[in-house]
Amino acid sequence: MRASRLVSILLLLQNRDRMTARELADALEVSVRTIYRDVESLGAAGVPLYGEPGHDGGYRLLGGFRTRLTGLTADEADSLFLTGLPTAAADLGRGAAVTAVQLKLMASLPAELRDRAGRIAERFHLDAPAWYREGDRAPRLGEVAEAVWNDRAVRMRYLRWAEPREITRVVEPYGLVLKAGHWYLVAGGAEGLRTYRVSRIVDLHVLDERFERPEGFDLADHWQNYLRFFDARRHRGEATLRLSPGAFHQLPHLWESAMADAARRTATRPDADGWVRVTIPIESVEQALPELLRLGADAEILAPAGLRAHMTRTLDALARVYRRPV
Repeated sequence: MRASRLVSILLLLQNRDRMTARELADALEVSVRTIYRDVESLGAAGVPLYGEPGHDGGYRLLGGFRTRLTGLTADEADSLFLTGLPTAAADLGRGAAVTAVQLKLMASLPAELRDRAGRIAERFHLDAPAWYREGDRAPRLGEVAEAVWNDRAVRMRYLRWAEPREITRVVEPYGLVLKAGHWYLVAGGAEGLRTYRVSRIVDLHVLDERFERPEGFDLADHWQNYLRFFDARRHRGEATLRLSPGAFHQLPHLWESAMADAARRTATRPDADGWVRVTIPIESVEQALPELLRLGADAEILAPAGLRAHMTRTLDALARVYRRPV
């Protein structure tokens, strides 16, 4: 697991003083790219780690920094890098372990760094859910997390969007991702690598069967690739619009980034009235209409004809409603 690997990097540098990225990668049987990412995570967590360039360079712990990780329990060590995510740690059933590891880490720091860590904790807070939305309630999250920690296969009943709505699958849980307040399970199985929303797991049973994680599987890399594929798959169409200057500048606050970025990228030069023509990706006519209604009279649909006709019918219906006396 990644948390155990990060702990191992700390212990290796503590015991060997200096190591190159290649030496760390060979010792931990991962790629050099993974080591670079792990070192960045350690630095972000406040560990005084730095790199020296050159033939005799490598990574070192600043000023003879010594950890006291031998005083950590196994659960605390695994929870080490959830210390900046208290809500997520609590969701995963690791709240108490995270509190304990924070205390031990603070006690192990030199006075100057301990004060610095305290100031950071007082001044920065991560709130994962989006505005005006609460995170998912995921009653099975604790069980899923235990299966992930222990490399145990699970049998689950899952409620999906497509028919048949409820399915039963045996999967190998590789990792959990917290995205905008929602927990997702990345798991392998007979259907291949799939992503499941944890809140939609109806029932779950952890099996005695253990599994081997795929060699070289990197959860962060997989998730980024998944997001790119997800956007490409769901945006199956395009729409061409005319936008007023006010609407164009408000797009980053009104639309998701894929749509707003496409609008900025495809915008033509303003016409005599200052309006621009843009092309945006859409999932469907039905999905696009509510997004375009948010712009009111500051947007005109030029294509496709079906979307323009759908907007016309909707506006006619609205006009009939508002012509009625109250």
